[in-house]
Amino acid sequence: MTDSPTPTDYDFVVLGAGIVGSAIARELARYDLTLALVEARDDVGDGTSKANTAILHTGFDAKPGTLESRMVSRGYTLLSAYAEQTGIPVEHTGAILVAWNDEEYDALPSLRDKAAANGYTECEIVDADTVYGMVPDLGEGVLGGLTVPDESIICTWTTNLALATDAVARGVTLRTNTRAESVTVEADRTTLHTSAGDITARWVINAAGLGADFLDQAFGYDRFHITPRRGELLVYDKLARPLVDKIVLPVPTSRGKGVLISPTIYGNVMLGPTAEDLTDRSATGTSAKGFEFLLGKGAKLLPRLLDEEVTATYAGLRAAADYGDYLIEVDTDQRYVLVGGIRSTGLTSGMAVAEYVGELLTKADALGEPRAELPDPPAMPNIGEAFTRPYQDGARIAADAEYGKVVCFCERVTAGEIRDAYASLIPPAGLEGLRRRTRAMNGRCQGFFCGAEVGALAEGYRCAGRSAATTPKENR
Repeated sequence: MTDSPTPTDYDFVVLGAGIVGSAIARELARYDLTLALVEARDDVGDGTSKANTAILHTGFDAKPGTLESRMVSRGYTLLSAYAEQTGIPVEHTGAILVAWNDEEYDALPSLRDKAAANGYTECEIVDADTVYGMVPDLGEGVLGGLTVPDESIICTWTTNLALATDAVARGVTLRTNTRAESVTVEADRTTLHTSAGDITARWVINAAGLGADFLDQAFGYDRFHITPRRGELLVYDKLARPLVDKIVLPVPTSRGKGVLISPTIYGNVMLGPTAEDLTDRSATGTSAKGFEFLLGKGAKLLPRLLDEEVTATYAGLRAAADYGDYLIEVDTDQRYVLVGGIRSTGLTSGMAVAEYVGELLTKADALGEPRAELPDPPAMPNIGEAFTRPYQDGARIAADAEYGKVVCFCERVTAGEIRDAYASLIPPAGLEGLRRRTRAMNGRCQGFFCGAEVGALAEGYRCAGRSAATTPKENR
């Protein structure tokens, strides 16, 4: 006897297993429904959600009165509580917007007023001496700043994985390597024609990020269009961390939002992003032009940072929509929900967006009764540098020696963590997925020293997990 085959018919299918899609699947799994979370890539969180500035936003700078403003503000509260429940690493660093010229300094009062209009009243305008007191190594020429005490840094990888794991634990079927290519809408079902065969559903929720406009067109709409916007970032070595312990934000001007400097949850310092509109929705490569731009910005913002080593570079694509707000609408005739135009703020707002979608579907009488019981939220492994890691935990090592066997020395990742990743409810599909779950090969050597050993361990645990999955249950 083997495990039963994956079903192909559901009450709801959620397209896109990024943060927003995973949060929606988790939310809908509170009801007595059959659900699938469908992802075109081979792992959750492998698209836009994996590469962003990883900031938990208060929503102070959103446009007041927009749906985005509401969702970010509510999402901050929901995700902060969820992170505490599940162990998603968060550091409450605070942020400072730094004004370098008269135009930026004159914009500070309106930014403070905008924050208040969004319900956030903790911002304070401070003088140059106060700014330098907060971040002494800033370059010359600061005129003043605006404090945002509750901005925080968070692990975007663990956030996505926690939401998806929670959804699967609640009974959602996760289908990866399944790209939706076209749809056929019928009287009571919709057939999704995918790269892995047909899937039918009573309702379809489009949370496909960069591909959301294409799928929306498949349902007969032409209401928004996405331009892939590449954001390149430089990640500096952990030795740079003493230079900046707060998020240093640019003051938005008529020329755009600009470049930030931020500590990361992994103990590094990040400089970026760029903002380059492209046509290729798969162009996640970095560029010499982008690096030159960032280094020029860094030389002015934090000159000493350029004396430190860059340990990683990466680029992410944001879904820049020509619609000026989040676009979340329900089509009851086609039993279709669009969740589009969710920019980088989707990390913070994802749980609120899921809650809002649930409210809209409740009004449409589409959800039925809530389930009587739900499993506890998952306990996520900590990969944050400010918290106790397994290699530092004597009691844990005494109970299981694998947590004392460091295999990635740059990031201090242990054999026990790699084993646990492959034994988890959503094991990594490859070494990139393993990196996002453990930090293995994420450090200075980028896998040059540890890659062979990590790869061998990963293959062993992957094969062991696959063998266990095909072993008759009575023999396990």
